[in-house]
Amino acid sequence: MILRFKYFIFFVLFFPPTIFAQTPQLIRINPQHYFKRTVKKGNYSGLTWLGENRYAVVSDKNGESGFFIFHIQIDTVSGDIIEVREVGFHSSGEANKDEEGIAFFPKDNTLLISREADNRILEYGINGKLTGRELAIPSIFSTASRVYSFEALTYNAHTQRFWTTTESTLQPDGQQANATNQVKNRLRLQSFNDNFTPQEQYAYLMDAAGINPSASNYVMGVSAMTALNDGKLLVLEREFLVTKSKIGSFVENKIYCVDPAQSKIISKEKELDTDSPYMQKKLIARWRTSLGLLRQNLANYEGMCLGPRLKDGSQVIVLCADSQDQYGGVLRDWFRTIILR
Repeated sequence: MILRFKYFIFFVLFFPPTIFAQTPQLIRINPQHYFKRTVKKGNYSGLTWLGENRYAVVSDKNGESGFFIFHIQIDTVSGDIIEVREVGFHSSGEANKDEEGIAFFPKDNTLLISREADNRILEYGINGKLTGRELAIPSIFSTASRVYSFEALTYNAHTQRFWTTTESTLQPDGQQANATNQVKNRLRLQSFNDNFTPQEQYAYLMDAAGINPSASNYVMGVSAMTALNDGKLLVLEREFLVTKSKIGSFVENKIYCVDPAQSKIISKEKELDTDSPYMQKKLIARWRTSLGLLRQNLANYEGMCLGPRLKDGSQVIVLCADSQDQYGGVLRDWFRTIILR
């Protein structure tokens, strides 16, 4: 017994902590910032890190299909954003297809973009041109509604997996959450390998929608995902309510962590119900932004990706918000970081 205990102590002290299945811990949520002089107003719906200070960013309402290149400077100690600067747009030469998510594929130095308008995830060269390749989407996703299709997209080179999901529940899986029904959206987290073929699929249950009968516009869904190096996933649940007067509108953001390795794979065709094996999720971060007479920080966060590590080894997560072209002259193209360890 004593020998076993000594061996355990040795194992804990001398093997890297990454071998343990630990949930990342929140260190801090940094303030949100906007950069009106260096980032033109837009509909920035997704971003992915290209290395150093370079990020590729998509817009869901830009005139042409493709992606922007942004330089995002991050403080190496606090992880806070110092500056964001747009440096160019790489066009495919085709019309925008409501492009929501983007993921860098370093193996081929290409990017994949999820498109809600045609329910596809296509590959683009670093010059912005289409390569002719795309992810092979399982047929169940053909039932996605056009406005609640593929919003989230992420890739991790360590696990060699792409991940995506629809923003809301697929038609065979039940009702979609709205401002009055208190429904929990039932989602399918779908993975793909480096050959773009579908792999594991998992059931994910969102939190219940609130009761907001006075809402003039309401969205409840998953707007972004981030794949971590250890195989876990960060999932951004976003509840966005707009009141008739606009005053009192809010966005509630929650980031959960799920572990596919500890979850049960589901059938790609079987309908989801209350008995489906939903992934266990742990809340990592939560914040609310709102629109009031004195407080106007409303931010609809739709993009999220891994950023650099800080000097102390903490991990930066970078987020961007869709301002709807700075709607009404009130909304802003906000950026922020959260720091995990």
